[in-house]
Parts: sequence; C-alpha cells; structure tokens
Amino acid sequence: MSHPKFAIVGHPNKGKSSIVATLAEDDTVAISPEPGTTTRARAYPMRLDGEILYELVDTPGFQRAREVLEWLERHDRGAGRRADVVREFLREHADDRRFHDERELLTPIMDGAGILYVVDGSRPYGRQYEAEMEILRWTGRPRMALINLIGTGDHVEEWRAALSQYFSLVRVFDAVRADFSKRIELLRAFGAIDESWAPALNRAADALMAERERRKRRAAHEIVVLLETALAATVTLPLRGHEPDPEAERRGRERLRDIVRDAERSERRAVQDIYHHPGLEARETSESFLAEDVFSKRSFSIFGLSPAQLALTGAASGAVAGGVIDAALGGASLLLGAGIGAAIGAFGALAGADRLAKVRVLGQPLGGFELKVGPIQDPNLPWVILGRALLHVRLVAERNHARREVLVVDAAGSGHLADSIDAPRRRELEKLFRKLRSERALEAGERRRLVEIVATLIDTP
Repeated sequence: MSHPKFAIVGHPNKGKSSIVATLAEDDTVAISPEPGTTTRARAYPMRLDGEILYELVDTPGFQRAREVLEWLERHDRGAGRRADVVREFLREHADDRRFHDERELLTPIMDGAGILYVVDGSRPYGRQYEAEMEILRWTGRPRMALINLIGTGDHVEEWRAALSQYFSLVRVFDAVRADFSKRIELLRAFGAIDESWAPALNRAADALMAERERRKRRAAHEIVVLLETALAATVTLPLRGHEPDPEAERRGRERLRDIVRDAERSERRAVQDIYHHPGLEARETSESFLAEDVFSKRSFSIFGLSPAQLALTGAASGAVAGGVIDAALGGASLLLGAGIGAAIGAFGALAGADRLAKVRVLGQPLGGFELKVGPIQDPNLPWVILGRALLHVRLVAERNHARREVLVVDAAGSGHLADSIDAPRRRELEKLFRKLRSERALEAGERRRLVEIVATLIDTP
C-alpha cells in the first residue's frame, strides 16, 4: 500500500465509528447509540493537499465470533498457516449471509490493513470478547487495542490486563473528547504496530501539525476581517432636510448593529469551515456566551475590558476626545441609546454595553442631505468582538469530529480576554483599533501585525 491503512474493528456499539470520525476529521461517518449502524466496511482517507496520509476503514461489529473461531479451529493447519485459513473462511462463506459482518470486517484486514481493536472501558470485561481477539490473532496482521470511554464507569485496568494477552500495544483513547494533541499522540503510536509504517505516520503527524498552524493563521485572518468590518462600518440614509431625524437615526443605528452581527456570523462560518466543522451552532442556554447578542450587556460584561484596563490602553480618552471634536465641528456624537453628555461625564458608560457612534448630517453636491451613522466609537466593542471570536475559534479548533451535538459554551471555557493580554500588547492593539474607528485602512505591515497578534492569542487560553 502507498499509505498506512487501518481497519477499526470490535464488538457492536463500542465507538468504532467515533474513532474513525475523529481520526479522519470526517463528519459524514455515521454515528449512533443504536448498535448495527455500520453494516458495510467503508474506507475514510485522511487527505491533505490532495495526498492521502492514511486510511481508516469503519467496519460492522462482530456478530458470530464464536462460530467463526470454531470453524477456523476445525480447519487449523498450524500457526504458520492460520492466515491462509482465515482467507479460506472468507472464500467459502462469500455468499453466506450469516457471516456478513465478519466477512466485512475481516476482508480489509486480509487485504493488508492493520488492526485497531476497540472496546468500551466503561463497561466490565467479559470472556465473550476472547473469541473476537483470537480471530484477530489468527489473521497475523499487526494489531493494537484501543480502550474507548463511552460511559461513566471505569474498568480500564481490567481491560488492559485482558487485552495485553492478545495485543502488544494497548492505549486508552476517548474518541469523543480527544483534543488535537491526543489525536497526534495516537497517530504516532500507530507506527509502533508495524515499523515499516512509522516513517509515513510520523510524516502524517508532522503534516497535520503544520496544517494546524496554517488553519490558525487563516482563522486569525478571518477575525481581523471581522474587526475591520465592525470597527469601520458606516450607514448612510437620505434626509428630507438638514435637521436631525430621530427615526432615521434609529434605523441607522440598527443597521449598524446588523452589519456587525452579520460580519460575526460570517466569521464564525468561515472559521468552522477552516476546521472542517460546517454548520456548527452554539446551544441557546443560560451559559451559552456565544449565543448572546454581541451588543448585549452580558457580552460586554464577559468579554469587555475593565474600566482600568481600558484606561491603560488609552481607549476611553480617545473615544471621548473624538466625541468632543465631532461636536466642535458641528456634528453630533450620540451613544446608541444615550447622549454625548453621559459619555463624557461617566466613564463607566463607555466600558458598558452602550455604543458610542458618530451621527452626522451631510450635504450633497447636487443638493439634498443624508444622515451618516458610524463608525461605532465605543472603545470596548473591539475587545468584545475579539474575545467572542477567540472563544469560538478555540472551541472549534479543539472539537473533534465524533461530537455531533451543537457547540456547548459554558463558563469554564470562557476565560477572560484581559487575562491573556499584557498591557503593552493591549496598547498596541488599541492603536490599531483606533485607526480602524477613524475610517482609515490599516497599512499592509499593520494588518500583518494584527493577524500575528490574534494568531498568538488563539493559542493563549
């Protein structure tokens, strides 16, 4: 074979398909708590840049292991011929529906695949599994046992003692909760099954780690696009005259909010596609920080910087100064829902959930007037957007493909953005944020630096 190939085998409903989905990064693998979901062997290649790094074969579970073993033992011709006896069994029972599942799982093994035998370490060991393990020993193929943890029980040591009688390598692997580092660790361990596979599997692990870095940079780029869109967004509406129009201002502010919300949704979809998790959604519960509206008081409370941290970045003073300058020029700067006086007089309002936005009445060269709303000047908004984006990408990046429930975000996974950024870096970020709020595009070097900082923060829980 041009690449390592492994057949995932075992008793029904022990998490075989979950292991395939996790290691192949494939959401199309059918996973169900009901036994018998997998009825035919199917190969799932792990591809990167068009090259197959390794291949995993999902197989049905053993159904008649004792009958198969009895047949093999009746036809035994010595240890050196046992693999031939297994092939003979497959030929003689090619049309026997009783052994459909055994034929499906044994065929890829006899075609050259290595064996990954999966058991559930949360359930007690039973001697009924010995027939399965003995059949696998008859194949003569390199084999390794994986103790999966499906339930809450712990019978790992009991299983380890039994499995070690049939397999030279035994590993514990939680298919649903394994993060990227655990997956890489297991992949490298596969190389110990057959030394000839070790170079290819180590190359595969190195390639996946390099791809992981590329994905992180791509995700950081998407977050920067979100920040650029949200901080520089403006809305213009036609006016009948030069007088302020409260209803037009309200519509403009709501459109501005919608631009930010749409940009955040677009960023999340892009990040999920980068990590091969399309369609992933946050569960709507009281703990779901990502399901909160970006403009909610709770989002600002959870993801925003404290008043002291904002002051150290220079963000608050810059926003207030901008408001004063706008007023002096004859424009009007309004908090979305409060007046400029409140913004200048109470720093706490700037650090909360109200949004300071420019609102200007502009004359047109050909006559008439229009209302321009934005950009949003609240100094905490970029930090809220960044904090939410970082939490989302960290959860998506570590989520494996055996998990099929919606994305659950709880308090333990949130952290606080301010705790992961030192004061000098906060000031550097604020300088870039302020430039975006002033409707000036970042220069190429500034943008690269912003992507670099965000990529670093993705790795900083």
